[in-house]
Amino acid sequence: MTTNTGKDGRAFPDGLRERWREESVASVWRRPSDWYHPAVDALALAVLDDADPTGPAWELGQARGEYGVGLGEALDDLVCLYRSTGRPTPPMDAVRALGEGWSDAQAALVTTGSCVDPETGLPTRQYLGVRLAEAYLRAEEDDLDAAMLHGLAVVDVAAGPVTGLVRAARSAVVGAALRDTFGTGHPMATLGGGVFVVLTSVGSDVDGRLADLRAQIARRCSDVDVRSATRQPVRLWVEPLPATHAEAVLRLDRLSRPEPWTGVPRPSTGS
Repeated sequence: MTTNTGKDGRAFPDGLRERWREESVASVWRRPSDWYHPAVDALALAVLDDADPTGPAWELGQARGEYGVGLGEALDDLVCLYRSTGRPTPPMDAVRALGEGWSDAQAALVTTGSCVDPETGLPTRQYLGVRLAEAYLRAEEDDLDAAMLHGLAVVDVAAGPVTGLVRAARSAVVGAALRDTFGTGHPMATLGGGVFVVLTSVGSDVDGRLADLRAQIARRCSDVDVRSATRQPVRLWVEPLPATHAEAVLRLDRLSRPEPWTGVPRPSTGS
């Protein structure tokens, strides 16, 4: 069997990298010229050796994030690697590591912003996409429909255009209420424009939590301006997850609202 040499000098079977690239470019990768990065070699070697893929997957995720590759594209590319070796899906630890590497790269790029919204302290839509990918892969591994396990709880507090300071205060109120109500066990994100979403688990008393959330937001809106800028009552509903991760990401895009930045001071993202 002929071999190629990885970046660390080790040899691995000829054709794996090419099969991976061909599978990815033919199905998910947008620009063939920027697919290769030295980090792919280390991950390919780990997969072939049945070694721990988390370190190489994190490095590849970081590289993808630094080069401006979208998270969905990077995760789909990871799936292509495992498919090229005859495995239908990557293991969860590899998915999580790649997502964390991508998120860390994004957080380090001040020019493209952080994965944490500065007003609410909640993750952004892009980070929630990582957690959604994990949910879909876990459901696929268990041969289940993701909608049987999870739903998307949507929170809409917007009551019309608001000034920068009032919007920031309202966002902080909702962020604190969401964290207190759902805790760290339920991934959540801000979608902009007063819309927030939580990835819920079926059977976790979602209706009760949403009722508590509505009450918490009402209690926290003591400032008159914040209260007048907050929908009364707050709109809350649960949407079932669609069939695929790609459709779920599109659902988040549909639910999101652009922030009316024109004439409104942006929140500081630090330096």
